[in-house]
Amino acid sequence: MPNRLAHETSPYLLQHADNPVDWWPWSAEAFEEARKAGKPVLLSVGYSSCHWCHVMAHESFEDRATAEYLNEHFVSVKVDREERPDVDAVYMEAVQAATGQGGWPMTVFLTPEGEPFYFGTYFPPTPRQGSPSFRQVLEGVRAAWTDRRDEVAEVAGKIVRDLAGREISYGDSQAPGEEELAGALLGLTREYDAQRGGFGGAPKFPPSMVVEFLLRHHARTGAEGALQMAQDTCERMARGGIYDQLGGGFARYSVDRDWVVPHFEKMLYDNALLCRVYAHLWRSTGSELARRVALETADFMVRELRTNEGGFASALDADSDDGSGRHVEGAYYAWTPRQLTAVLGAEDAELAAQYFGVTDEGTFEHGSSVLQLPQQEGVFEAGKVESVKRRLLDARAERPAPGRDDKVVAAWNGLAIAALAETGAYFDRPDLVEAAVGAADLLVRLHLDEQARLARTSKDGQVGANAGVLEDYADVAEGFLALASVTGEGVWLEFAGFLLDHVLARFADPESGALYDTAVDAERLIRRPQDPTDNATPSGWTAAAGALLSYAAQTGAQPHRAAAEKALGVVKALGPRVPRFIGWGLAVAEALLDGPREVAIVGPALDDEATRALHRTALLGAAPGAVVALGVPESDEFPLLADRPLVDGAPTAYVCRNFTCDAPTTDGDRLRAALNS
Repeated sequence: MPNRLAHETSPYLLQHADNPVDWWPWSAEAFEEARKAGKPVLLSVGYSSCHWCHVMAHESFEDRATAEYLNEHFVSVKVDREERPDVDAVYMEAVQAATGQGGWPMTVFLTPEGEPFYFGTYFPPTPRQGSPSFRQVLEGVRAAWTDRRDEVAEVAGKIVRDLAGREISYGDSQAPGEEELAGALLGLTREYDAQRGGFGGAPKFPPSMVVEFLLRHHARTGAEGALQMAQDTCERMARGGIYDQLGGGFARYSVDRDWVVPHFEKMLYDNALLCRVYAHLWRSTGSELARRVALETADFMVRELRTNEGGFASALDADSDDGSGRHVEGAYYAWTPRQLTAVLGAEDAELAAQYFGVTDEGTFEHGSSVLQLPQQEGVFEAGKVESVKRRLLDARAERPAPGRDDKVVAAWNGLAIAALAETGAYFDRPDLVEAAVGAADLLVRLHLDEQARLARTSKDGQVGANAGVLEDYADVAEGFLALASVTGEGVWLEFAGFLLDHVLARFADPESGALYDTAVDAERLIRRPQDPTDNATPSGWTAAAGALLSYAAQTGAQPHRAAAEKALGVVKALGPRVPRFIGWGLAVAEALLDGPREVAIVGPALDDEATRALHRTALLGAAPGAVVALGVPESDEFPLLADRPLVDGAPTAYVCRNFTCDAPTTDGDRLRAALNS
């Protein structure tokens, strides 16, 4: 019989709806039940494409004896971290503070007041490698709760007090200058893996936001070392197994330093950020590889992640059926020489094995290989390679596909909107711009209420109950601002303004300029989460700084500019010390140092060919964070268009920054030079 999770919309929670565990969703009622029953709370946090979450579910939560013990002695609460990033952040901070590490599944034991007192991640069904079994943990926690309740309360209280004392102090509220950004570049150079690209050792994550900083730093200063790190990292990732050589799109991370074997789940946010950064790399260098990867990644998102409602699903699982009924990580993507031969015949299989680095011993598990593009001497016939890729992709489509998390997360859709809008504009792909508009329409129609408050998620056209957090407001605003620059439709600028007004009113500390991840009127947790570091995605803090800065450049709104500058104080503090974890903040700081530049394109008609050409030139300018407004004379779509007449009746570009404007020009080459100087 299904438990309470059967009524939820989260795919992750629904995966647990048939567990014998009497799960509760996160709710006041669950904690009230714990108070009434005098039981501790087991909080289990994960997400639908998390491999070890599935393993622990199968081993423990589907086990009837374990479930009966849980149901008798605990109130069990299951949380999808993607729906409730605030709950995840607060308790993950506690786990990391107590154990020095974190991850998912996250397993935390709480008092009925929500105060944590014992922590862990994955617990095995039997003792293993020094780790107790899950049953031993449950029995130990129950004994402590029953026999040493005062001690448990004391520990829980101390943890909460310690967390409260971790409020962020980030020096002053001044934005970083040349010195801090040069210091950040130096720090990145020290951590750079010159042999393999990327930063640090294994596991290796795609550093999309750091690459964006490097591209912007090069554009502003001409620093060749910054461009080289960006180019080499992007090339190594695109040639590695982390990139899907057949279907496009990137996996979550590489388990090794060489980008060979990925953790195979594909996340919307990674692909949105990487699609955009490869498009920007092409814009800076003209790299054919960057162009191909940007377009293939965009096509992957539209083909495999777009939902029936026009939004974008969150993720594809790492695991899939290997054909024998077993769910195995990477089964959908890996190939053996024998499998290549079965699809291609002996001669073409040999070519494919050489081209994609498939070996007899394998680069992955059980003699299978992850497809790569190793550097090699030989020349391959392009038509032959395309034929091989097409046949392998068709054969792969016959395999059982990985599961898809159909949940639409506002923030990640904002990132996808920005990526698809810009990629579509750069490469003359109006279908990609239309896909971006479709997702933006869904967010406005379904996720925004009458007060422009944002819901975090939706699924199958049904909006979720959870309020948007700072990253939702910031990333959706970022997507809308990119869409405004690409389409010339001022309504997207207007919607971005509504969202950013909420940021100023509900998420910002009016005195210090610090930003919080949850609104002032959000559900009260044991502390108000606040994390400025960029990890898998831009933090809400740095994403808000970027969107506020772009909005101010488009509109001249001084409160938004001042808020962006104050928020960047955290980048001044963290940039030189931990540049890998504040990449988007550094990229925004580059835009601030450059102005950012404000470009108005005025033409006799938006579909006029010469106007479109000048507009595209403006969008292809590499000046960090430049904003573009497009319209006809006397248009009120964008504030930047005010008092901008045509020159001699021809489409005209106006470029301004820091309250100073260049002479208007009708010449595309002069505009290009102005934006790339």
